[in-house]
Amino acid sequence: MVLGKKMFYKACIILCLFIQNNALCKTILVTGGAGFIGGSVTEALLERGDTVIVLDCFVSLGHSRALEYNQLKRDRLAVLKNQYQENLYIYECSIEDVQSCDEVFKTHAIDVVCHLAAHAGVRNAMESTKEFIQTNIQGTVNILDLAVKYGVSHCVLASSSSVYGDSADVPFTETQNTDYQSSLYGATKKSLELIAHVYHHLYGVSTTCLRFFTVYGPYGRFDMAPFIFMDAIYNQKALTVYGDGTAIRDFTYIDDIVDGIIKSIDKPLGYQVFNLGSTHTIVLKDFINVIAQTVGKQSIITYKDGIKADVRQTHASVEKALLLLGYEPKALLKDGLQKMFDWYSKVITKECNE
Repeated sequence: MVLGKKMFYKACIILCLFIQNNALCKTILVTGGAGFIGGSVTEALLERGDTVIVLDCFVSLGHSRALEYNQLKRDRLAVLKNQYQENLYIYECSIEDVQSCDEVFKTHAIDVVCHLAAHAGVRNAMESTKEFIQTNIQGTVNILDLAVKYGVSHCVLASSSSVYGDSADVPFTETQNTDYQSSLYGATKKSLELIAHVYHHLYGVSTTCLRFFTVYGPYGRFDMAPFIFMDAIYNQKALTVYGDGTAIRDFTYIDDIVDGIIKSIDKPLGYQVFNLGSTHTIVLKDFINVIAQTVGKQSIITYKDGIKADVRQTHASVEKALLLLGYEPKALLKDGLQKMFDWYSKVITKECNE
């Protein structure tokens, strides 16, 4: 009889812990959830027990290897779906398609929206102006409208360090004036921040905007400098540097970005803007040298005239994110690039050789 009571009490404790843990789990919509950052966020949320709704249109602009990159995204999601089954739902549609997005919101009781879907890239925006405006601005409005309609109380949105324009006032802080944009891409992200504030003001939705500083790592976009440089050096092809190579960048490893995003998901703070960067800078020529050392081959560099939309430097202050979110970037550049090259060697070079 005593043993029976002990077993009963033990079962009750286990049940309470199960209920408590499941109460902490959320249903999170990740727009752009198959992309470089989105895929990593999706994986991290699934690993901790959340249910993730991925909404992605599998379209990439601005580079010749878009089809290859989109297949990489599909393959990555397929692995996650196989592993997590009913905790992962995948919808292939654009955030510009209001009717399809409405069906997603209607089908699932979404707790948090993590809005990462966008057309990205300063140079890409110069060639696809209409697409960038439609997706980055109108698409954001669509997602926020649906969040209001279906009672989602918290949205995390991807902004960019590009909103700082060609500022010489470093490190960049969230209180700096960002009225003067130097690229269309930066202007669309500044618009996102303004729109997010309006939805917080009018409808009480908590909106957190995250300014990402040049993200790199495994599954990185094929049109971003870290991948382009690594791929060119590995294959002993010439890589193009626009300008004289003295531009300064704050490169941030993907795991640190994901950490900041998840901390933002878990902590609604009304309307906020945060920098997510490494806080360490490096001259572009030196960055290329570190990649070359990681790959174990020499770089072949071709210099071309600088592009007016490119900025001279980026450098993040993350004091606000540290204070309010507990965000502390940890990855060292050489370690992050080594992890990226390990992935590249295993996945990309294997695909190229098949």
